[in-house]
Amino acid sequence: MSRQHSQKGFTLIEIMVVVVILGILAAVVVPRIMSRPDEARIVKARADIQALESALNLYRLDNYTYPTTDQGLEALVEKPTSPEPPRWKEGGYLDRMPRDPWQRPYQYLNPGQHSEIDIFSLGPDGRPNTDDDIGNWDLE
Repeated sequence: MSRQHSQKGFTLIEIMVVVVILGILAAVVVPRIMSRPDEARIVKARADIQALESALNLYRLDNYTYPTTDQGLEALVEKPTSPEPPRWKEGGYLDRMPRDPWQRPYQYLNPGQHSEIDIFSLGPDGRPNTDDDIGNWDLE
């Protein structure tokens, strides 16, 4: 009795077909996934701006007015000196000042150009007054 040893495995053509299929899938899927980080940064910027706006509203409830443009958003973390707010909350309104997803500071204007106060990120390009700016006037 002789035993036959049959070799099992993939042929070169079978491997090539799998590689081609994986290449086609990558060509279709990768471009869709690559745009997601930009969308995630925009969502984070909007969430940060909403949190800043909420903290500014608390500041206004305590002190009857929003911080001036010169005091800026830092008035939410450290007590401003000029003019000094009458009822600034000890410990501040935020633990620390967030930076936008592109690692730049958020911008603040009082009075704002779009609303009573403007809180915004300069967006991916880092330049003011462009279409990619993200502000509290967009959040509805």
